[in-house]
Amino acid sequence: MTTPPHASTETAALDTYSHVVTSVAELLIPSVASLTVMQRRGGGAGSAVVLTPDGYLLTSAHVVAGASSGTAVFANGRQSRFEVVGADALSDLAVLRVALSDLPAASLGDAENLRVGQLVVAVGSPLGFAGSVTAGVVSALGRSLPARGNRNVRLVENVIQTDAALHPGNSGGALADSAGRVVGISTAVVGPGIGQGLGMAVPINDATRRIIAALMREGRVRRALLGIAGGPRPLPPKAARAVGRDRGVEVVQVVPGSPAAHAGIRNEDIILEVDGIPIEDAGDIQRLMTADLIDKELTVRVFRGGEIITLRPVPAELED
Repeated sequence: MTTPPHASTETAALDTYSHVVTSVAELLIPSVASLTVMQRRGGGAGSAVVLTPDGYLLTSAHVVAGASSGTAVFANGRQSRFEVVGADALSDLAVLRVALSDLPAASLGDAENLRVGQLVVAVGSPLGFAGSVTAGVVSALGRSLPARGNRNVRLVENVIQTDAALHPGNSGGALADSAGRVVGISTAVVGPGIGQGLGMAVPINDATRRIIAALMREGRVRRALLGIAGGPRPLPPKAARAVGRDRGVEVVQVVPGSPAAHAGIRNEDIILEVDGIPIEDAGDIQRLMTADLIDKELTVRVFRGGEIITLRPVPAELED
């Protein structure tokens, strides 16, 4: 019996898909640990990705939140107690250290190169089943996910949305591209029921690499605080003509006693620029509030009462 041409084409496509997924699985399963976490109010579980051969692991901050101790178990049966080197709730990333060497470190990729529809593979320990692999596509990019610290809420930006099945326990595990490079850390399942809906992953990019480096080096991430809340709004014609664009950020709240309050920023001011950098949404301000701006005078141009004025706040350090 002759095989129809379309059948052989479909078989070849499936073989190619299978080859990619199995290759990524073989590469990454040894680099992803299953975590058992002892917390003040009971136990938990999650996953972690090997960062360095000498025992640094990357996971989700919420997996180890409140952890007093825990154990990391690898696919080859090796295991070790871990310590939390540093955790940053506002990016939902944490770095752990285990007392093992010669670990197979995962290769970190760059989520900025992802495209919607691209194949991705998730490796983790869903529901406690270590070394589990699921595959799917990038279903959306540029999502935002709120992350909460003790007193502050911050949006994790450029979150990866995928339809690769994620379950409780996948958090902290790897989301990889077809070359086996880790482009995201699985963080959330969105939708009703376990394993239904859409999965989210914190991207690996320049911003998160800096966070990871700070956690490894200092055990924490320092951020600058301006002390405002606001949202995008169309600029009045006069302001739009002056800056050559049509959006800014309207201040809806100024925290009393904050650097913004001391500098004279008011509700209903429209922020146009910070140190010459155009501001069109609240994320633009958030991205600027890095450690190097702490105690540094900024030049902030705002539109108020029909005029553009310049104010000079000095950001403080964000305490969480």
